[in-house]
Amino acid sequence: MFMQVYGIDLSKEKFDVNFIDANGKEESLKVKNSLASISRFLSSVTEDGFLCAEHTGAYGDLLVYLCNQMNVSIALIPGYTIKHSLGLVKGKSDPLDSKRIREYGERFTDKLEYAEYPEENIVELKQLYTLRYQLVRQRKSLRTIDKGRGVLPMQNIKVYNHLNNVMVKLDEEIAAIEDEIEALILSDQEMRESFELATGVIGIGPVIATNLIIKTGNFKAIDTYRRAASYAGVCPFPKTSGKMIGKSKTSPFADKELKTLLYMGAKAAVKHNKEFKLYFQKKELEGKPYFLIMNNVSNKLLRTVYSVVKNKTPYEKDHICLDPRERDTNSSEKKVA
Repeated sequence: MFMQVYGIDLSKEKFDVNFIDANGKEESLKVKNSLASISRFLSSVTEDGFLCAEHTGAYGDLLVYLCNQMNVSIALIPGYTIKHSLGLVKGKSDPLDSKRIREYGERFTDKLEYAEYPEENIVELKQLYTLRYQLVRQRKSLRTIDKGRGVLPMQNIKVYNHLNNVMVKLDEEIAAIEDEIEALILSDQEMRESFELATGVIGIGPVIATNLIIKTGNFKAIDTYRRAASYAGVCPFPKTSGKMIGKSKTSPFADKELKTLLYMGAKAAVKHNKEFKLYFQKKELEGKPYFLIMNNVSNKLLRTVYSVVKNKTPYEKDHICLDPRERDTNSSEKKVA
């Protein structure tokens, strides 16, 4: 069965479209990245057709949203994946890129995953969280500047007053945004339930829980722990070829912010959580390097969060997970008895 594939190369102002018409002729066109132009284009898409576009972040948000509204399937593909699927190619232009994206969609139709625009509350939560993140970074930068200024032999009182006023204002704005984030999460039953279950795990604070809800689509878009571990970069992958057996390593293609947050959560878990502390000590006795152990703890922490959220079961503070071999032994003993 013939399926019409529309290859799309996105940009801020417009996007290039490449497709094969019913007569087998290659066609291309340009569409403004605006509500009216995208709506007209989507109205012309054939009933059995679908869009295949390079994932370029916010530039494709409006297109994905309108595709969902008009029941048009769209797959977002990372540029790295498209580039390395084509082999050796020469030349680059927007029309040529849209053709290559179409060819990718035709070749790998069975591997495509169609995109869905996040729910309204998730989008609003993401915007608030992003603004908070930017303001926190600015505050940290100003504090660093203030520390350097503090060792100068002469101080300008006007500079001090201006800097102090800005810091106070930033503190107020960050606190206000955090209140709005909390209110938004509490207003949505599903998000509130996920947030409370996640923060019940020692080591997971409000910031990490909020970030997980945003990045995983409230544990629906990334619905399994294994996919989340791969996305966060805390899942090691094997490295073998023939007789060569290398060390398993985490992939550099990961969400660095989430990985950093999980690392900070892992440090807190090792310090305050009995189960994670015992796990850390066990790995230390095995002679594992510190950062390898912390990556394992981050992985275990993420697995625990998914377990309590998916099973809707609050985390038990004093719970200690037994070695699977010990559980099997205990089960056998009970059966014999």
